[in-house]
Amino acid sequence: MADEKKGKGDKGEGKPKADRGEKADAKPPKGDRADKAGGKGGKKGKGGDSSSAASVEAVSSTTDAVAPRLSARYREQVIPALIKQFSYKNPMQVPRLEKIVVNMGLGAAVANPKIIDTAVEELRAICGQKPVVTRSKKAIANFKLRAGIPIGAMVTLRSQRMWEFLDRLVAVALPRTRDFKGISRKAFDGKGNYTLGLREQIIFPEINYDKIDSIKGLNISIVTTAHTDEEGRALLTQLGMPFRAA
Repeated sequence: MADEKKGKGDKGEGKPKADRGEKADAKPPKGDRADKAGGKGGKKGKGGDSSSAASVEAVSSTTDAVAPRLSARYREQVIPALIKQFSYKNPMQVPRLEKIVVNMGLGAAVANPKIIDTAVEELRAICGQKPVVTRSKKAIANFKLRAGIPIGAMVTLRSQRMWEFLDRLVAVALPRTRDFKGISRKAFDGKGNYTLGLREQIIFPEINYDKIDSIKGLNISIVTTAHTDEEGRALLTQLGMPFRAA
């Protein structure tokens, strides 16, 4: 009886094993599914890498295409010309532009504070950079001026924006000045820095003439690393500044 029970037990155990085997063969193992999913993910990853590389190349190409032309002109033409003119022994001695400061003083803001807002928007359009509102440092009773009230706006341009602004000033804005005959050769400070005064902001094409509330003047200070006025004048002349004949 014990042997028969054992036989029945063996037969009973054999059947479920066979059933389990058939079920296992019918469904693929989880490992295979994971491998297939990983393969699809790998294809997506390759596509993502190629697209990211293409986008990086496109950004670099557009950056090179938008490089300021005056900056390239300075490296390729101005530096050799100044080395030849002043006999510099080292290219690092050649004067270069350091920054450009655009300042708009508004005395009318004492009576009309809203004019500051329009000045800030106009300077932002001209320079492509957010201006800083300047405030009075002293109280002057004769001008009804109190300390700390806004009386102007100022922008300091460096690097790429500096070159772009100077290019637009020389090539577009100054030729649009009424009865323009060139700029003064004597507006240097003795250390190679030049200051230019403009009576109207509408000479810049970024300003919409129909939206301005009043004509505003502005001062443009070009700061260089030149040690003398002669070197600063030669640098600006090579960059295209239209000086008057002596």
